[in-house]
Amino acid sequence: MTYFFQRQPPRRAPRAHVRGGLSAVIRLENGRQFLAKMELLSITGGLIDLTNYVEERSWVELTIYLSTGAVRTTSEMMFPMRGGSGYLQPFRFTSLGSEELHAIDREVTELLRRAVASKPSETPARAPKYYLDSW
Repeated sequence: MTYFFQRQPPRRAPRAHVRGGLSAVIRLENGRQFLAKMELLSITGGLIDLTNYVEERSWVELTIYLSTGAVRTTSEMMFPMRGGSGYLQPFRFTSLGSEELHAIDREVTELLRRAVASKPSETPARAPKYYLDSW
């Protein structure tokens, strides 16, 4: 299992706007579960839409349902923000295996590729490569 340590990469990890296209389940230490919708996703964390927020700095088990299958990680919840019908809460991955990391990277890359392909532009857009290849 890969454990993330705080480092300053030369550039910020790309974020893919999911806007509720992916679902997630948050499981607390006491066994309670919450259903959530993903808003943003990157290889370092993301943003989820919840009806009830989770306490800041709580460590949770987060299962994200990607197009290729489910990915289970441990995440730390950040400060919640009031959203339209609930709360938007950022999180960061605290432990992530290499298979899960690559699955999330492929998903983010594919979402970014679709976003670039759907935008009309004068110059042909280059599809993004895997973010992990540049490290």
